[in-house]
Amino acid sequence: MTEFKDGLFNVLKRSSAARAIVYTLGHFIIAALCNFFIAGASFHLAAMDAIVEPIINGVWYYALDKLWSSSHA
Repeated sequence: MTEFKDGLFNVLKRSSAARAIVYTLGHFIIAALCNFFIAGASFHLAAMDAIVEPIINGVWYYALDKLWSSSHA
């Protein structure tokens, strides 16, 4: 198990994509728990929001970045 754990941490240290995936999974969990405990949403609604909201934010960021880049070219 130690070799697997050491290998996984080495991959995470070297790979931006792997760290982004771990961060995104953590974001989903944190957002779902916040919706569940703070807003009192059902688990299913909290999980749905935790997945849909970052996707919408990603699309918004992409559109904003494209607009920004084209106006400063």
